[in-house]
Amino acid sequence: MRYDLNLLPIFVALMEERSVTRAAERLGMTQPALSNALARLRLMLKDQLFIRERYGIQPTAIALELAPQIADALASLDDAVLGQQDFDPASTERLFTIAPNGYVEFVIVPALVARLAEVAPGIKLRLTPYGNDLTETGVVSGTTAMVLGRITDPPDNLVVQHLMDEGLECVVRAGHPDIAEAITREQFENVRHVNVVPPGRMRAGLFQALAQNNLKREVALSVTNFFAVAEMIAVTDYVATLPRLICRRLAQDPRLRILSAPVDLGSFPVEMAWHVRYRHDPAHRWLRGLVGQVIGELAGEIGGT
Repeated sequence: MRYDLNLLPIFVALMEERSVTRAAERLGMTQPALSNALARLRLMLKDQLFIRERYGIQPTAIALELAPQIADALASLDDAVLGQQDFDPASTERLFTIAPNGYVEFVIVPALVARLAEVAPGIKLRLTPYGNDLTETGVVSGTTAMVLGRITDPPDNLVVQHLMDEGLECVVRAGHPDIAEAITREQFENVRHVNVVPPGRMRAGLFQALAQNNLKREVALSVTNFFAVAEMIAVTDYVATLPRLICRRLAQDPRLRILSAPVDLGSFPVEMAWHVRYRHDPAHRWLRGLVGQVIGELAGEIGGT
């Protein structure tokens, strides 16, 4: 039997988006064109495949059975085609969409952009919000090249690479009336805190570390990103507990002082994830290597101080 291979990416998009509207937007098609393609898919695969429900579409049992096989077939085809392509970072022009969490955007992306300007000026980055979960970033569907941060419960179609482990330190204003060269447990629990509230499950790490150490914290102010913390701390007697590499950046501000936490709050992982279809894409593979190199150098800053 002859199969129309052009219909298979449409099947994958419908399976991952569970919405005709979103699948059409992702593929750059009109909804009528996608509905027509779905009708041909149903004839080709001899099944209803997707059933309309109140909030989208749901795959049939046969669609669920076929999905991993079709995804693997397309990934193998991508591997075969992309593996034959030459890649020269110095001359290639390409746009990558990446989804960094707030920590990565603050600490790692500037160093990555600077390195790209040196070795691959034709490669550009577009940042998209990390969102509340991996699906919102676009990495699960493959529309986003990679996600960088703390990866929780990744689906089977993502490859996850551990890049480094980060610790936590405290930052106070340089003229704090009660805290000088160190912060005690009692001071930590009695002072008021600025808290950074990242989206989704990312917020769990520090809260869990505090609970495990039975360390109390009174939060006076919650902000949504790390960029706001320096100004808040500089004009108050509050404390913030932040990743070490962020503290290293803030240490350059004479208004601020960086201190060790009163107890060891452990570490959290920094990871990179990408869709399996990009495993052998030469440009994507090169960019992943560059990300790993840049993060390795930044991690060395922690080890060297």
